Amino acid sequence: MRPPIRRDAPGGVLRTLQLAPGWALLGVGGSLLITITGARLGGGTLSWWFHPKVLSDAVASKVVFYAGMAALAVAWLGLGRVASSRFCKPSQLSIVAILWCLPLVAGAPLFSRDVYSYLAQGTIAHLGLNPYHDAPVVLRGLGHAQVLNAVDPFWRTATAPYGPLFLTVVSGIVGLTGSNLVLGVLVLRVFELLGLVLLAIFVPRLARGLGADPARAVWLAVLSPLVLLQLVAPGHNDLLMIGLMVAGVTLALERRPLLAIAVCVVAATIKLPAAAAAIFIAVAWVRAQISAPAKVAGAAKAAAAAIAPAAIVTVITGFGLGWISTAVFSTPARVRLAITPATDISWTIARLLNDAGLAVSFTGLESVLRAVAFGASVIVGLALLLKARRETTARYLGAALVVFALCGPAVWPWYLSWGFVLLAASAPAQASSVTVGAVLIASFLVKPNGILALPLDSSPIVAVAWLLLGALAWHSWRRRARIGHVPERSDNLGPTRSAFAEH
Repeated sequence: MRPPIRRDAPGGVLRTLQLAPGWALLGVGGSLLITITGARLGGGTLSWWFHPKVLSDAVASKVVFYAGMAALAVAWLGLGRVASSRFCKPSQLSIVAILWCLPLVAGAPLFSRDVYSYLAQGTIAHLGLNPYHDAPVVLRGLGHAQVLNAVDPFWRTATAPYGPLFLTVVSGIVGLTGSNLVLGVLVLRVFELLGLVLLAIFVPRLARGLGADPARAVWLAVLSPLVLLQLVAPGHNDLLMIGLMVAGVTLALERRPLLAIAVCVVAATIKLPAAAAAIFIAVAWVRAQISAPAKVAGAAKAAAAAIAPAAIVTVITGFGLGWISTAVFSTPARVRLAITPATDISWTIARLLNDAGLAVSFTGLESVLRAVAFGASVIVGLALLLKARRETTARYLGAALVVFALCGPAVWPWYLSWGFVLLAASAPAQASSVTVGAVLIASFLVKPNGILALPLDSSPIVAVAWLLLGALAWHSWRRRARIGHVPERSDNLGPTRSAFAEH
């Protein structure tokens, strides 16, 4: 863990007071530039509620847009120095996050058009149909062609991979906003900002419980360009999911495991990956029980805490169990991204073998490597699950979610936020420059129109990068194994060990 800065450090207070306003204003300026130019660059057929007359040239708009992104990134890095000061409070950084978010919330959806798919699926639900059975294309014959036209053509035939609670909320929003898609996006964004509020509340609590720096945790998890640009600006429901998930993990650390499991299951009814958090918390809690009967009783309570909210949501929403399906994997698998390890390695190997005169199918090889990657992620996830204890659940769960995201059928940058928000509350991740670098790189990988910045034919370069990263991780792990490390502190609470139980 980084040693805390001394309160009597020369110029500590003055340095904080001098730096914070400048970086905060630079970030606001960057957000404004992104918002002003984003209305032109976001793509799609929908006209936004404001149409700036400046920068009508597309090239100039792109230059200013990326200048805004760069300004936001530089401001974030600058505030990172402030966040390291003992005089910086998490609440101050949360206020800065609000200021940086406001322009993005009012602007056109950027870096993804998924929010229009949300509204299309909400419209399907509002019309009494089942979004798990009916794709947005059904709206063409139901008098809602304008909603269908806003959806990316690639996803018009895909059924919903999201949880029933989320789709029910979107259905209610559609009932309020009607066919006004702009208003629907704005209301949906405001609702999803509850996730950012939850992060601002629970991330510092989680960091304190883990003995890490709460201000730096907020800087990494709430204020980062990855969250602002890949979750807030496009209006992704991942923001609400991770907010609830972090709340659940924090409650588990604070010895309220049953409530924590229930909260994480509710998060899974927004988007299914949060179910992993409920499993980690339940396993860690059951293992903390002393006797075999206590373990059995704990497992029963954990199962009840998980099943009850899932059953209630499923019954109330009336969509059935379609949300617990392979769609969470099959829907992302429809795209091929150069930054997905299984895809870029398959593309590279197939190209090399084809150049050598061997006819190898890229898609066939990709199917095999996708299965291998999924199997590897399951093995890693189980290994981390078996090591998880109450005080290490956040770190191991965060690592597992990052591995799941990287080994999935498609790696979109915002998927990395699932694990990053948890790792941000741990001292090792806070002290690592790799964490900061990963956040910055992931923030710039998608164009404003939602297309990945790296085309598929850049796969060889990306594959080399992944292999080098894997070799570096392996070397680091081997070095740690040789040197030895202090064993993880378990829940060895002696006579009071049962305090982990919920009262």
